[in-house]
Amino acid sequence: MTITIVCGFLLPVPPVAGGAMEKMWWRLARLYVRRGHRVTLISRRWPGWADDETVDGLRLLRLPGFDHRKHLWQNLLLDALWGLRVFRALPEADILITNTVALPVFVRQLRTRAGLLVVNLNRYPKGQVRWYGGAARIQAASGIIASAAAAQAPRLADRIKLTPNPVDCSLFAGPAPARAADAPLTIGFMGRIHPEKGLLTLAAAATRLAREADLPPWRIVLRGPTEVPRGGGGADFVQRLQAVGPELWRDGRLALAPALGDPAELANAYRALDVFCYPTEAAEGEAHPVAVLEAMAAGRPVVATELPCFADQLRSGENALLVPPQNAKDLAGALARLLREPALRSTLGGHARETISTLDDATIAEQHLADYEQLLHATRR
Repeated sequence: MTITIVCGFLLPVPPVAGGAMEKMWWRLARLYVRRGHRVTLISRRWPGWADDETVDGLRLLRLPGFDHRKHLWQNLLLDALWGLRVFRALPEADILITNTVALPVFVRQLRTRAGLLVVNLNRYPKGQVRWYGGAARIQAASGIIASAAAAQAPRLADRIKLTPNPVDCSLFAGPAPARAADAPLTIGFMGRIHPEKGLLTLAAAATRLAREADLPPWRIVLRGPTEVPRGGGGADFVQRLQAVGPELWRDGRLALAPALGDPAELANAYRALDVFCYPTEAAEGEAHPVAVLEAMAAGRPVVATELPCFADQLRSGENALLVPPQNAKDLAGALARLLREPALRSTLGGHARETISTLDDATIAEQHLADYEQLLHATRR
């Protein structure tokens, strides 16, 4: 097959600047190539990189992109401009995959030789699915996304398929790095430092933990971009965040850390955690948070909010602890329990790793390719 993959306007591939979708499609595209397929991956132009090059059989086509904006309407406008820019550069292909918003609306009607359209839905749909009549397949990253998409576009329900995001399980496997016996236990968050991620609630939970006298030494590290152009909440949000429990920020029990672009460094950072916490409050924003899957692949016990986006993999008390969103008291209680109980941390982490083993890159890539072949066969027939 000849396959084109279109990423968003924000980040480049290879994913040196981060980006969950860029990392995912970078890995999958190379697996497609290793299985004998011709693949073009389109992403944002980046300083010092060629606009068009082939690396290990994978064609990398880079176009001028844009920085992330603070308001949704601005990003949607930029997505539409990106779609037009990509449209003019699309090569002929059998399959065209994209997780952008605007391009799927018009590409199939105007450029049939670009390939059968596969739309990858990785955010809760806001009604746009009804405009995707040209799609041969709509990949929904979680059950809640699949249900929402079918409700918004009933006539396309037979084209919607639950297609979970893959994880490079081999990358995250391995033991935790050695550390000093008196080192504090580390609770970690990985992702955009943004209000919708529930980090104000996590900071409030930390102030509750600080009042518990019987806990072992602990700290909470929030790792990810803060800048608006990279999807963060900006300097204003960081100030709001650090105003919650300022004494904890001063003594290092709450800390910010930069995002990691190198996959090996990122995997090491996950394995160095004792607990992973993802307290998102975006009930209609998250689809299938990749950071949670990566933490599970690293064997970390997860504390997350009880939202539908986690229903496919997380089972409270079995492979994670789930708490109501925007509830600092319950969040602090779950974290305190894990800090006190090393056996529970080990049990939840082990079960989490087992759960996620079915989402390994190679397994999901084979499922994708089989589905694409089936779509092409049905069209030819």
